[in-house]
Amino acid sequence: MEYIGYILLGLVVVIVFWMIGAYNSLVSLRNRVDEAFSTMDVYMVKRYDLIPNLVETVKGYAKHESETLEKVIAARNAAVGSKTIDEKATNEASFQGALGRLFALAESYPDLKANVNFMDLQGQLKVVEEDIAQSRKYYNGSTREFNTTLERFPTNLIAGMFGFKRRPLFEVTDEAQRQNVKVQF
Repeated sequence: MEYIGYILLGLVVVIVFWMIGAYNSLVSLRNRVDEAFSTMDVYMVKRYDLIPNLVETVKGYAKHESETLEKVIAARNAAVGSKTIDEKATNEASFQGALGRLFALAESYPDLKANVNFMDLQGQLKVVEEDIAQSRKYYNGSTREFNTTLERFPTNLIAGMFGFKRRPLFEVTDEAQRQNVKVQF
């Protein structure tokens, strides 16, 4: 009878330590997802800061294209003002489309394509876009790991007890974005 008490006590201790480990693992993964999103957001802000300079450079050459330029700025402002990951993903898709139209517009102006300021801004934007792509991959990988751990049994029991929720992946939702875009400078 005495052994049963020790066995039960040992079992309770093992379960408590497992719960602590599972909880701490979920917290670590959640923080990695938050850090990944923050990194991606920093690169997006850097890109948002480049866009007004790029638009101003294009304005000098394409005065009658103000509607396109205004749409780029409006899409940028919507993306900057995004509050949630889902909202950010949706607004990013619109922003990417507007940015594509800006570069297509630039194709119509050979003097603009040769402008040193435009070329420098375009080069900076290319680097930032590559950084954003890498940070999206990191975010999605971290999110996938978090979501998978969250759904696995028996960790899902701990996740439910402490209110851990799935995080959305950063995906392209606009079908036009899935098409190959040819932008030449």
